[in-house]
Amino acid sequence: MDLDLRKLRYFVAVAERRHFGRAAEQLYIAQPVLSRQIRAFERELECTLLVRTTRSVELTAAGKQLYEEALGILAAVATAMRRVHDADRSVRRLAVAFSSGLHVSDALRAFAARHPDVETDVVPAHWREQDAPLRDGRAHVGYLRRPFNEAGLRIVPLGQEPRVACMPATHPLACRDELTSADLAGERMLDIPRRRTHSLEEKFELIASGHGIALVPLSVVRSYSRPDLVSLPVTDAEGAEVCLAAPADRREKLVRDFLEIAAATLRPS
Repeated sequence: MDLDLRKLRYFVAVAERRHFGRAAEQLYIAQPVLSRQIRAFERELECTLLVRTTRSVELTAAGKQLYEEALGILAAVATAMRRVHDADRSVRRLAVAFSSGLHVSDALRAFAARHPDVETDVVPAHWREQDAPLRDGRAHVGYLRRPFNEAGLRIVPLGQEPRVACMPATHPLACRDELTSADLAGERMLDIPRRRTHSLEEKFELIASGHGIALVPLSVVRSYSRPDLVSLPVTDAEGAEVCLAAPADRREKLVRDFLEIAAATLRPS
């Protein structure tokens, strides 16, 4: 069966909006047309993707899986089309993936100073699948935070950043200046694999609503600062390892140059 990319984009719009009317507005098509296309897509796939109610739309298990796969598929297609256009216009480009909270701008500026003729892009790396942009071709290099699947990748370690304990501002420990691991021994923790969350926004919302505490890299907390959360240093917690990564089989000069520049620019002093 050939995958219909147009129907896949329609499905993603409904999955993200959880509403046929709002998805149809986003796609600039009539709602009945969208409904027919989604039903046809489900028949082609021979599985139910959505559970429809009078007020909302929920994803089935198959729908959730397809949504996660679809994001990578559509991104890879867009990247392939961009490469085709770059080749037609003789454009040289380097794309860099980055994990949440990590800032790669200093390395990009240093790289641009040495290679002013190269266009650079940045690609957010989903925290659960940080290596995905390197494997599907969206990025040449990644500025990532371990752990992730390192098979087939060249890794350049950069150092560690502290992890802090993130908790509701109303938590009894929130008034402390710092903590130890012993202080957290009896607390409910939200870290993998105890409770798997799909996004950092979801994790922080769960923390704020009292579902538990999480050890989070300091740079992530700073990027998602909110008044109902408190983050405290944990003096004996293991730090988060930060590194550069690139496919081991990529030996282009631009990739080598960026790895060299980024290692010197981003490694903690």
